Amino acid sequence: MTIVIAAGGTGGHLYPAIAVAREFLRRDPSTRILFVGTTRGIERKVLAHEGFPLQCITANPLMGKSPVEMMKALVSLPVSLWQSLGVLKQQGADLVFGVGGYTSPAMLVAAFLRRIPGVILEPNAYPGMANKAVAPLVQRIFLAFESTVQWFDRRKTRVVGNPVRRAFLESSAVPSGPAKNGRARHLLIFGGSQGAKAINSAVLEALPLLGALKGGLMITHQTGEADHARVLAAYDQAGMSAHVVPFLYDMPTVLREADLVVARSGAMTIAELTVCGKPAILIPLPTAIYNHQLRNAEVMAQAGGAVLLPQAELTGAGLAKAIIDIFNEPERLQTMSRHSWEMRRSDAAETIVRECYDVIRRRHEASDSARAL
Repeated sequence: MTIVIAAGGTGGHLYPAIAVAREFLRRDPSTRILFVGTTRGIERKVLAHEGFPLQCITANPLMGKSPVEMMKALVSLPVSLWQSLGVLKQQGADLVFGVGGYTSPAMLVAAFLRRIPGVILEPNAYPGMANKAVAPLVQRIFLAFESTVQWFDRRKTRVVGNPVRRAFLESSAVPSGPAKNGRARHLLIFGGSQGAKAINSAVLEALPLLGALKGGLMITHQTGEADHARVLAAYDQAGMSAHVVPFLYDMPTVLREADLVVARSGAMTIAELTVCGKPAILIPLPTAIYNHQLRNAEVMAQAGGAVLLPQAELTGAGLAKAIIDIFNEPERLQTMSRHSWEMRRSDAAETIVRECYDVIRRRHEASDSARAL
């Protein structure tokens, strides 16, 4: 069986697809997996690390871009569709799996034209244009949030949560109790796969104030490639020890060790936080299309697992106060951990793969019936 997965651009699109790919292979190691993406996203670097093949097509982002960039994206659509048709013909795909973004539409339209079943995953609380556009062409629509059902055909939707890599499930455990007074707290900071300069800057402003934490503080900070040198130099100048890296490949291990997380609120971040039961201070990306990160953060904050801090209100002093207040109240930290844990969905990948097998079976039965007539 051959599965073609159209995903990339950001970690939020790529990592749930990797989790699904791993589940396909766990169920049947003979399954062939091909990722389709572009050269402009993080998929080439990440998929090489994960050991999956990648084939690139010409595709450009459309939403939230300048008129010139939008025109460029529109012009590239016929090219990406032609390339996608070629990929599917060459691979003999049994299913196309899309996770939104600018790579998915061409592949799913090509699948429809070639009568190959297609499914999509919408990881955010508010759906993107790509998934809404191709939804009429696919056989299943997997959703992370119940509130998203209203935008799709209910007969095809399944609310499953966001699939996370099995390493998160194997490393997660029920929050066991308040952090012991006197031991160093572990603060994890990351701004998504590409980093977040606004968060980085606020953390650096907060460093002199964070020294007031009793028992000390351990910091792991993912900066993104572009801001790594600046942030690393600032920690050195402040005389504060921290593990500062451009990118975290082993997020399951790092997240397991964290007591509190400062992060953006992409869909995969929410899924990974909750499956590990981690409390968070969430700073939504204000420029995210449809403001979907704010909606994601609101879901977790309303459940009690996170504090929502809008970027418009983000200062070093304010961030330091939020961190110190949570760490200085062990019971509050534990309560947030429990509420985060209660949001977890640990079976999303298994459910998606099971449903995909059903979609493939139904398509084969329909083809057999048509040939018998």
